[in-house]
Amino acid sequence: MTYTGVIANEFERGYSSPMKESVYLSPLRHYRQQYTRHAGEQAFQVVVEETDLHVTACSDLSAEISRYVSVLRGQLKSYMLLHPEFRDSYVPVAVPDTAARVVQRMADAAAIAGVGPMAAVAGTISQMVCEEFAALSSELIVENGGDVYMLSSRDRIAGLLPDPHSQATVGIVIHGTDFPVSICASSATIGHSLSLGKGELVAVRSRDGSLADACATAFCNLLKSPDAIERVTENAAALEAQGIEGVFAQCGGRIAIWGKMELAVV
Repeated sequence: MTYTGVIANEFERGYSSPMKESVYLSPLRHYRQQYTRHAGEQAFQVVVEETDLHVTACSDLSAEISRYVSVLRGQLKSYMLLHPEFRDSYVPVAVPDTAARVVQRMADAAAIAGVGPMAAVAGTISQMVCEEFAALSSELIVENGGDVYMLSSRDRIAGLLPDPHSQATVGIVIHGTDFPVSICASSATIGHSLSLGKGELVAVRSRDGSLADACATAFCNLLKSPDAIERVTENAAALEAQGIEGVFAQCGGRIAIWGKMELAVV
């Protein structure tokens, strides 16, 4: 199996357009060095402004992906310039049918999860990059600050790192017949992303990257104390029909798991 790191979503500023892993490595993203890949796969980094991707593919698509991410970011920035509430809101925001697809996906996921649209940005970009380049690479994994979207025919393990300074000790098994799949994470203790809760880690599994990302934020917001951990699994189960496949939650020494979350020691 191939190991892929999953950590609570981080938000970095001030980096523009490098496309090689040697150019920029956040000290909180050392987990990327633990990735494994099969023969015939390449790993590379794509950074466009605040978007920092680690990509595994059958060939080096860094230039093409960089251009596409620039397009997606341009669409987002243009929309937020005219609609700042889309950027600033902590609750769902309606968008018109004429809005760019990236904007619509974020808004739709946020409406289901009950959070602001920006809670879905990393998972949305990961998925849209995978979809855009699927025809060029049968194996494609895009990790965006800990939010991962994967297309593969092989068994993979997505490692869970509630502490970014430690080694992964457990991972989610994803079988070759399960793809595409997204696993997105949120935390109140790791990285710069806003969380209204106190959970160390919530990881959400779905075929919809936007939904997984938005729900990871929503579920982590619920973790005001370890006693609230069952609320996460209950809310995840309530959204199964919407596309949530599983959840892992950790808070104050307690762990709760629901759904399609086969765990393995890494």
